[in-house]
Amino acid sequence: MSQHPQMTEYLAGARWFAGKGRDYDVVDVQRVATLPGPPTVTIDILTVRYAAGGVEERYQMPLSHYPEEQERIGHAHVGTATHDDLGFTHAYDAVHDREAMAVYLDAFAATPDDSTREYGGLTFHRVGGHVLDTQAHSTLFSGEQSNSSVAFGEDSLLKVFRKVTSGRNPDIEIHKVLTEAENHNVASLYGWIEAGEDDLGMIQQFLRTASDGWDLALASVRNLFAEADLHAAEVGGDFAGEAERLGGAVADVHAILREHFPTGTVDASSVASRMREQYDRWRVQVPALEPYAAIVNAIFDRLEGLGTEVVQRVHGDLHLGQTLRTSVGWKLVDFEGEPAKSLSERVLPDSPWRDVAGMLRSFDYAARSVEKDFAPVTKDQSEQLAFRSAEWAARNRDAFLSGYVGGRRLSPEETVLVAAYEADKAIYEVGYEARNRPAWIEIPLAALANLDEQQAEETT
Repeated sequence: MSQHPQMTEYLAGARWFAGKGRDYDVVDVQRVATLPGPPTVTIDILTVRYAAGGVEERYQMPLSHYPEEQERIGHAHVGTATHDDLGFTHAYDAVHDREAMAVYLDAFAATPDDSTREYGGLTFHRVGGHVLDTQAHSTLFSGEQSNSSVAFGEDSLLKVFRKVTSGRNPDIEIHKVLTEAENHNVASLYGWIEAGEDDLGMIQQFLRTASDGWDLALASVRNLFAEADLHAAEVGGDFAGEAERLGGAVADVHAILREHFPTGTVDASSVASRMREQYDRWRVQVPALEPYAAIVNAIFDRLEGLGTEVVQRVHGDLHLGQTLRTSVGWKLVDFEGEPAKSLSERVLPDSPWRDVAGMLRSFDYAARSVEKDFAPVTKDQSEQLAFRSAEWAARNRDAFLSGYVGGRRLSPEETVLVAAYEADKAIYEVGYEARNRPAWIEIPLAALANLDEQQAEETT
């Protein structure tokens, strides 16, 4: 029997809970803060234990409390309980409650600029001098996967971290550095919340004019396919200019991160060895990877030949879905890093070419995902779609790389690095697709087949 049945049941339907489909139990609930409100808002940290292996994770659950049921937020009802300090209450997931979110906003607004304030067991930090609009109503974003984000009108955005790991959250750490460096390729950080060693959330600039980079790329591919007789460069929705500007934005962010975080070098042979290990693990599980051994090993052989490789702090999980296009340029978002990695791994210096490769693979996925939406009748139609999607991906790949390196030609060493990190990413994608979307496995497999040819072209 569950030790905390109401919490256990609520997690099962929570979009942000990573343990859905697994056998788990909430084994501990620790109350770390109580904000007086009204309404009273409590912050609990739930410890989830999985039956397989006894692995544990911690999740944040902010709750708003009312003595009577609240129909307006009935969909977010977590349960009822009698508390020593609050009495009997109905508890609701607070991010769904505008009144509760106003408590957070008021707490941030009352914190002095570039300072901290203790309130209800939490520490509120402020960065810069932005005056928060405390009259703005909150709106919960419905599409978030791993956190909960709430917009306050058109002024600010609060991100509540659901999965909690002790230590400075990389999203806060990097946003703070880029904000204080006045880099315009991110939303400005306005502040963050912590409880002891745990970062619980951050408030930042709301990019109200922003369009999602992934959505813009998909629209460009659809526009191309709608013009049957035109090449990617001839279509009105050509994305190459935006891809080049995005490359420049990523380069600017990398430059700031090099200045403010530790850098170093690593043995390229050890990097290649880790990449080979990933390939060997996956090809045991996914036999479709076996025919690409010669291509993959040749690419990793070239990486080994570089001797050393420069590493620095990077985004760590960069793709088109982590970008926003505003009226004043591109913005990068979500610097938490690869979700599957531990915090200690996510903050280690890594190759900036890992970020570059993630974006290059994203261009390929954008083109191929739109291609899959079409239903060609004949073999000729199918081949034409494949040709045109490949043309779009190649054009935007080249434009992004040009923007990233400032319009010059990639050096032979950079070409090797791009190929190696693209191969490593595509191998991971093959494993992911084999487990989750078998019909999509052809996308990363085709990328592996093309990598050797691409590298040959880029070195001539």
